[in-house]
Order: sequence, then C-alpha cells, then structure tokens
Amino acid sequence: MSQRYKVIDSTVPTFVTITIIDWVDLFIRPTYFKILDDSLNYCIVNKGLTVHAYVYMSSHIHLIISSQENEL
Repeated sequence: MSQRYKVIDSTVPTFVTITIIDWVDLFIRPTYFKILDDSLNYCIVNKGLTVHAYVYMSSHIHLIISSQENEL
C-alpha cells in the first residue's frame, strides 16, 4: 500500500487506481473480473461507497469514489 498518498476527506470524490502486481492481465479472465465487479458492488450496497466513475482495464482499475459513511 502506498505510504505517500492519503485520503484526507472521504466525502470528496477521490481518484484511485488499483493495480495488479507486475501488471498481469488478470481481469481478462471472466472469473476474476466477476470477483472484482461483485466486490465493488458489495461495497456500494453494504459499505456506503459512492462510485462517480470507473474504468476496468485488463490489469488495473481506475475509480472516482467517495463515501459519506466510512473512510476510504
């Protein structure tokens, strides 16, 4: 986890990138893509995550997210 960048205010939309180690193209496999998608949807429904925009790539995901209920 990065020690350099921190989310100061979780209520403000924040740009986040999550990458796979060594940029392996993991999300081209339907099983792993579904796990990622299900996990993101779980956080939206159960954890109060607000997703303003997202892009799934083959080895990473870009998100613009915020949360009124929990810290990011």
